[in-house]
Amino acid sequence: MPTPAPAPITEVPDIPFPTIVEQMVAGIYVIQDDRFVYCNATWAGIAGYTAEEATGMSLAQIVPPDFLEVVRSRIRDRLAGTPPSMHFITRGLHRDGSVRLVEVHGSRITYRGRPAVMGVGVDVTDRVRNEEELRRSREQLQALAAYTADKLEAQRLAMARDVHDVLGGMLTSIKMDATRIQRRAESAEMQALTQGLIALTQQTIDTVKQISEALRPSALDHLDLSVALANELRAFTHRSGVAHTLDADAHMLRLPPRRTTAVYRIFQEALTNVARHALAQQVAVTLRVEGEQLQLTLQDDGCGFDPAAPGGSALGLLSMCERAREIGGALHIDAAPGRGTRLSLRAPLL
Repeated sequence: MPTPAPAPITEVPDIPFPTIVEQMVAGIYVIQDDRFVYCNATWAGIAGYTAEEATGMSLAQIVPPDFLEVVRSRIRDRLAGTPPSMHFITRGLHRDGSVRLVEVHGSRITYRGRPAVMGVGVDVTDRVRNEEELRRSREQLQALAAYTADKLEAQRLAMARDVHDVLGGMLTSIKMDATRIQRRAESAEMQALTQGLIALTQQTIDTVKQISEALRPSALDHLDLSVALANELRAFTHRSGVAHTLDADAHMLRLPPRRTTAVYRIFQEALTNVARHALAQQVAVTLRVEGEQLQLTLQDDGCGFDPAAPGGSALGLLSMCERAREIGGALHIDAAPGRGTRLSLRAPLL
């Protein structure tokens, strides 16, 4: 059998190293004796020059005056080997007078027999400005969320007081008048009518109390946090049928009003998520004080979820995390499909 002929060898033409450097998307430069003794077209273009124009320029021509000594100090450190390599964002002066932000990674080298600094640089002006704008927007959004939450709590408090004091007082007066009418009623029909009116008024008074408690639990203002959580858990079990346990080793825990409200609303939202999504049979809650920290945990035996996946409760989780951040606390959620959810809140007492 004849031996097959070898496959033809494709020749790869030599590519000169200078060509590779000139075609790089990153800028390359060499600084020696306070001057750019070499730069490729990309580096020169960051400052608005050609490579021929930028080569030989002094640092003072390309670095803003108020930042020049910082750059020179960093170059001296690299030449001295402390450290020999450095990665940072510097400021460059563009030909049109604007300031550009450049991310550079420079290292000490020997160039033509003498120490120099060679570096690679990328114009990150737009990226840094976008990140700064994003940071400002995030701070504004957080401030807006905090302001909205505070206003909402103030409105809830005012409405709860009006419902309880004003509307409750009016209904109590109606009940008292109906009771007096019943005492004076002579016919059986009038007695029955007034008895029904009294019962309906009392039912309405009870409903008003429930609405007032839902808007702003009185335990938050007059009792301690553990009592407010216990009351909320009883109401939760009554509504949802999900059993609960509460281990509160923090009796008579009185926090500042804003902190108390934040912890309670986080707890309330967590129970709402359990009722809506968890399909749980039981919820276990613990409340502890560890040093100067409040520790609240809520564990359910439900279906769990993937915290990284988008879901219907994403806004609720975001709201809880934001409330925790506002009081200097941290919220941790440990969950996975099929093994329930554990929510842990740590927050300073003061």
